[in-house]
Amino acid sequence: MNAFARRLGRLLIACCLPLLLSAPSHSLHAATAPHPTLVIVVDGLRPDYITPAIMPNLARLSETGAVAAAHHAVFPTVTRVNSPSMATGSYPGTHGLMHNTIYLPVASNAPIDTAEAEALLKADAATGGKLLTAISVGELLTAAGRKVLVVGSGSTGASLLMNHREFAKVGLINSREFVRPASLQPHALQVLGPFPAPSYPNREANRWAVDAYLELGLKEIKPDVTFMWLTDPDGTAHRHGPGAPETNQALGYVDAEIGRLLTTLAARGLRDQVNVIVTADHGFSTHGGPFNVGALLTARGLADGVRIVGGGQLYVEKGGEERIRQIVRVLQATDWVGAIFTKAATSGSADGFVSGTLSFDSIHYQHARAADILVDVNWSAAKNKFGYPGMTTSGGVAGHGSSSPFDVNVRLMASGPDFKTAFKSEVPTGNIDVALLVCRLQGIKPAATMIGRVPEELFRDGPAPDKVAFERTTHRVTTTWDGGRYELTLHKVHVGSTEYVEFTETKR
Repeated sequence: MNAFARRLGRLLIACCLPLLLSAPSHSLHAATAPHPTLVIVVDGLRPDYITPAIMPNLARLSETGAVAAAHHAVFPTVTRVNSPSMATGSYPGTHGLMHNTIYLPVASNAPIDTAEAEALLKADAATGGKLLTAISVGELLTAAGRKVLVVGSGSTGASLLMNHREFAKVGLINSREFVRPASLQPHALQVLGPFPAPSYPNREANRWAVDAYLELGLKEIKPDVTFMWLTDPDGTAHRHGPGAPETNQALGYVDAEIGRLLTTLAARGLRDQVNVIVTADHGFSTHGGPFNVGALLTARGLADGVRIVGGGQLYVEKGGEERIRQIVRVLQATDWVGAIFTKAATSGSADGFVSGTLSFDSIHYQHARAADILVDVNWSAAKNKFGYPGMTTSGGVAGHGSSSPFDVNVRLMASGPDFKTAFKSEVPTGNIDVALLVCRLQGIKPAATMIGRVPEELFRDGPAPDKVAFERTTHRVTTTWDGGRYELTLHKVHVGSTEYVEFTETKR
């Protein structure tokens, strides 16, 4: 190298080094920028729906991608507990969204239906921006300069909770007439057509949401991370049950839309550049029981001063601990009641302060917003008329929300440049891991409140499943009275410091 070349090299280093040192950290890795991430939540997707006959595209994705076969929804297994759990990497005891219907006196004297984004935004304002009491992955990504898009055909509340703080920075496009920022709506309707009317199956709404990603997202917005929420099979299965022809038709429509999405990515030369993750917010059970806590307490003269929210959250506003104990004793003696939870006997204890109950701490539910009693339905593995196991004592046709394994057990599938191929893992994972998985894919440090884990075993450079240790545990509580006995067992599984609720069992 001649003297001139050496002087030029030193000059270039002197000029460029300060610029490199002052640049945002994510721009230093432009040559190895993270691949775009797409997280698809299929509402109410049971693992046994994913078969070549019913859902051929997802079955193929399971065969060719990386599958977490022991994936867990968060209890209570309802949508607007699991959506913030995915977004914050934490349980209700940390993020503070306790159920689909919540009681938040600072915002409203009446229960709040979290299905509606506008109601959640009002609650957020009333709490001084504390609708969620944990940091979301959307906040972390936005702070790091990433673009986060949310598209959905389900409730506007579920979509909002995937990125509740930063949803209008890039976009939230929901088929139920909710588009933010508002300035985006005219263009969205021009590109996607009018908002589709809800139906069951909700074929057109799911197509509209997929088009929002393909036509607005990929072509114009170009997000780093997209959360997509597809409403079926949930809406249809609530009306007809697992295995019903209408439910299978809904599953086929959802599968076709996911297949169309993957085919379009391939046609645009993007299939091997986008990490696609598919999971569910909860499983599903057939109903048919008499579960009605309000009627029970009224019949026993215990309803006065008890506010029942969402069917199973009991706020006891009169009578204190003695009234709570009286109510719990009645519940324990009632066959259609399953698991019962109360505040911990002592901080951190798995025992509730009422004999024979589990504590809120045992399921990561302890929060200032928690009710005095959380009561679950009972469940069995009995099959419905279509041959699908999983029955609960809830009223109505079918649904979810319980600590039954048929509501808790779901599936996570991952396919793309960062994941293993033709791989299946039985190492436990859960919806609290989704935020950390996205952080890992995007090179972002998780928040301290994110208590899930990164499922490294799914990654191309990750460990073999047999190198990831996990342990199952049980905790049992009992109580007796003249002529009666109630026994409640909590089953959990632990991977390092992360734990997942598997199911509860109740015996009398």
